Amino acid sequence: MYESSLQKFTPKITPVQKRRIHWAVVGGGFLGMTIALRLAQQGKIVTVYEAAPTLGGLASAWQLGDVVWDRHYHVTLQSDSYLHSLLRELRLENELEWATTRTGFYVNSCFYSFSNVIDFLKFSPLGFMDKLRLGATVFAASRIKDWKSLEGIPVAEWLEKWSGRGVLEKIWLPLLRAKLGESYRETSAAFIWATIARMYAARRSGMKKEVFGYVRGGYARIIEQFAKVLHQNQVCCRVGHSVRSVRSAGQAGIQLELSDGSSDSFDHVVLTTALPIAARACSQLTASETRRMGRIKYQGIICASLLLREPLADFYITNITDSWVPFTAVIEMSALVDRKYFGGRALVYLPKYVPCDGPEFQLTDEQIQDRFLIALGRMYPRFKRENLLCFRLSRVKYLLPIQTLHYSDNLPDMFTSIPGVYLVNSSQIVNGTLNVNETVQLAERAAACFANLKDFGSVENPPYEINEADRQSLAGCR
Repeated sequence: MYESSLQKFTPKITPVQKRRIHWAVVGGGFLGMTIALRLAQQGKIVTVYEAAPTLGGLASAWQLGDVVWDRHYHVTLQSDSYLHSLLRELRLENELEWATTRTGFYVNSCFYSFSNVIDFLKFSPLGFMDKLRLGATVFAASRIKDWKSLEGIPVAEWLEKWSGRGVLEKIWLPLLRAKLGESYRETSAAFIWATIARMYAARRSGMKKEVFGYVRGGYARIIEQFAKVLHQNQVCCRVGHSVRSVRSAGQAGIQLELSDGSSDSFDHVVLTTALPIAARACSQLTASETRRMGRIKYQGIICASLLLREPLADFYITNITDSWVPFTAVIEMSALVDRKYFGGRALVYLPKYVPCDGPEFQLTDEQIQDRFLIALGRMYPRFKRENLLCFRLSRVKYLLPIQTLHYSDNLPDMFTSIPGVYLVNSSQIVNGTLNVNETVQLAERAAACFANLKDFGSVENPPYEINEADRQSLAGCR
């Protein structure tokens, strides 16, 4: 039963708490579900609102022909301690399977393996000195502990200093533009530090081989079990219920107005949605709060899932530097996951990161499918359209908060000016990348901050006495 984490976040229930407090959590992704579970374990009544018809958020699953698998690509690392603890609590950790994978690069219309030291030394797009500098960059980043010091340095400037101009232009800039677009110009070096740190964590064994894991059945299996545990802890999950507004109604508590016109009242409300969505819902926020939230820039994603008769290659991920390719990378999930889970077929993801207001969101599914398949045929001459069994698109406008310069200094607080209303979302992951482990870690930190809240109020004006240790803990929640 998740002993280490549960002991760490055990709530301090005091005699002054005379009734169970009713909380609402807006958003049923892993962030919202984990917060809801911890609040329920603290003795609170909890209701989760999720606009989609199922729980899971970005980790939700969907149907591809006769296969059910993740809507977006996810992997588990052996170093993902928070996710491992949660899986242990859900009694799923023993269902993890591990595999050694390979990484590829697509440069100047050619494929190169980039999976081990020998591949690295044979990587012909870079000369010997460029390889040395690229290796030194990764090694240096893996040794940095003070990520905060990188927030004031533009990412391209830091990479050029360590890797040199040639590596920057041939490798780093194409990858930065693929993930961040032109927003890379205002992104800090902390972004690439976090990216390299996670990549390095996947290569900690022996010959630095890449090792990833997945739960049998994918995130559909995890979410199904998570929903059962929430039910066992008396958490009410209202899927298919979109929250339109969140308002303080004074002594009547916090009022949630739903898109169907109905409303519910709560003592406390936690919004786990992206900041633009939260700002629209909370009209009572101060002008300064709204401005602060608006300063966080987001990158969106259009991600295609393809079920194929045969695999494309044996790389789990193929990084793409050629600008003509209309997607960011090729993620061949069946190079990691046993193909028996896909009925012997291959599952491929083609992600395209775009600005949240990018024109790509106006394209039809058919237009995107045609562009992607033409490019896929050009990259892989063996690929034929009759090889395609299913093609589905996921569109997310507010996926990735961009870590701009001095990012952590400009984040909105977790505790808002509306007493009883709190913001917890992926923008508050300031020293990591967007993945389920970091999301669960953020949820645990937020739940620990909420453990002693018993009535209306904010951290600056709590309605109860709080000791200095608790005050410092709450003040540290952003």
